[in-house]
Amino acid sequence: MIPLDPLPNLIDQVYARILEAIIDRSLLPGQRIRQNELADRLGVSRQPVSHALHLLHRQGLVAESGRRGFEVIRLDPERIRQLYEVRGAIDALAAKLAAARSKADASGRARLEAAIEAGRSIRGNTPLSELIARDVEFHRAIYALSGNPAIEEMIAPHWPHMRRSMAAVLAELDYRDSAWSEHESIAAHVLSGNARAAEAAALAHALGAGRMMEERLRGAEQAA
Repeated sequence: MIPLDPLPNLIDQVYARILEAIIDRSLLPGQRIRQNELADRLGVSRQPVSHALHLLHRQGLVAESGRRGFEVIRLDPERIRQLYEVRGAIDALAAKLAAARSKADASGRARLEAAIEAGRSIRGNTPLSELIARDVEFHRAIYALSGNPAIEEMIAPHWPHMRRSMAAVLAELDYRDSAWSEHESIAAHVLSGNARAAEAAALAHALGAGRMMEERLRGAEQAA
């Protein structure tokens, strides 16, 4: 048998590292990315960096900029609002379905309860990357408990963009508390089997986060 090429795994690693840098703002919106410099910083050749940047380009996270260069795309307020409108509908459906089957899925309930406990342990000095990871895990726990794998499949391509928006709003200490208060409310409705209340709470949470993000981005544009 012909040995496998290890390059694809390296591309995945480079992609993940650049994506995290975009999300945590180590690479700022509008910042130019030079492939040679990035390859040197990551200790790899330019080939996996080029492949990773083209993957990010297809996802709408970077744009071509000059010869062999890319830049980080700025968050678009209208696009973020549109994404959260769609996410609101998906999250509402997921919460409704999760509530309907929560009492029959012990492992799903345990995962959701663990996600809530992780949220309760958040402190003012919790790293932003950990805040985002816990937020994503909460929503994924509900998607899993819904019993409909198509929900996670539909939302997965949009997580990078939503994680970028999460980084902006979760950087505010006040919103960290209110976000997890809303999460606890959604989880309580799901775990009690109240499908209608879970659906309404999930929709309100997503749309509220989208409005906050849109207002924040538009304010930043006006101040620039």
